[in-house]
Amino acid sequence: MSYVSVNSLMKRYEEKTVLDQITFSIEKGEFVTLLGQSGCGKSTLLRSLAGITQIDEGQIVVNGRDITNLPSRQRGIGMVFQSYALFPNLTVHQNISYGPKLKKQRNIEAEVRKMIEMMGLEGLEARYPHELSGGQQQRVAFARSLIMKPTVLLLDEPFSALDAKIRKSLQEEVKRIQKELEITTIFVTHDQKEAMILSDTIYVMNQGKVEQAGTPEEIYTKPQNKFVAGFIGAYNLFSKSEWEQCSGHELKAPFQDMAVRPESILLTGSDQEGSSSDYYVIKGKIEMKTLNGSMLSYKVKTSVKHLVVEEVNRGGGSYQEGDLVDLMLPKEACIPL
Repeated sequence: MSYVSVNSLMKRYEEKTVLDQITFSIEKGEFVTLLGQSGCGKSTLLRSLAGITQIDEGQIVVNGRDITNLPSRQRGIGMVFQSYALFPNLTVHQNISYGPKLKKQRNIEAEVRKMIEMMGLEGLEARYPHELSGGQQQRVAFARSLIMKPTVLLLDEPFSALDAKIRKSLQEEVKRIQKELEITTIFVTHDQKEAMILSDTIYVMNQGKVEQAGTPEEIYTKPQNKFVAGFIGAYNLFSKSEWEQCSGHELKAPFQDMAVRPESILLTGSDQEGSSSDYYVIKGKIEMKTLNGSMLSYKVKTSVKHLVVEEVNRGGGSYQEGDLVDLMLPKEACIPL
């Protein structure tokens, strides 16, 4: 039996369906991400699991216990919010110890010390939230949830307000701690890279439904439809007519679209002769070239649309704006949708 089972969840606000027959299961210790654009229903789903939002239909079972109609405080679920939601009049130590004290738990001090050390908050125990950086506040929020030993930990875009360097550091810490404690975690984000880094399983959501579920590799390399391909990994998308006009090859039914990732495309000079049976060849002209860290990105104009091509920047020998090129699309990397 799965540790978390969500069955046919429905949530409506007047005439709008926000969650539409959501069903999935999670194993104990798994790190699951709900990924999607703003307004797709992912935060509503998370708040429904926490008991903050009441569902209209469906069932939520955690560790064999039906929690569908239980109030939040009886669900045993912890949640870390985007806004941190720390008590401004309490110190770091007091924020972390608040829950155990409320439940009149014994030996609180040892548990608080463990959380402080685990989250790297040593020396900050007497500070108030306004005296902390954003990253430090988020660490306190994590510690405050973890000390309650939740059956499931819910994370509602907890890194979105942090700068890139702090976000990366905290992502690594959270992943390490999650694995160390073997805590079942459900994470909400709209950031595809973040989802790829942290997740065991990703659920891609759109308009209240799950479009595709799978490992990060499966989601990235084998999108099941046009929405997932367009949302994950900046795929180049061709309609049936665009593909046939551009490549000269028929896209057979039932497929209506073709997708290929920018890094899968190879560039060669247009004056080179010969072709390979392993590639589709498309003629193009480089209109824009940009450097993005270690990657070079090209915007290439073809007969029907612009394509994006990415390659590792090895210094020198790259193509320039205005160059005529052949785009070599490996057949195995072209995904019919």
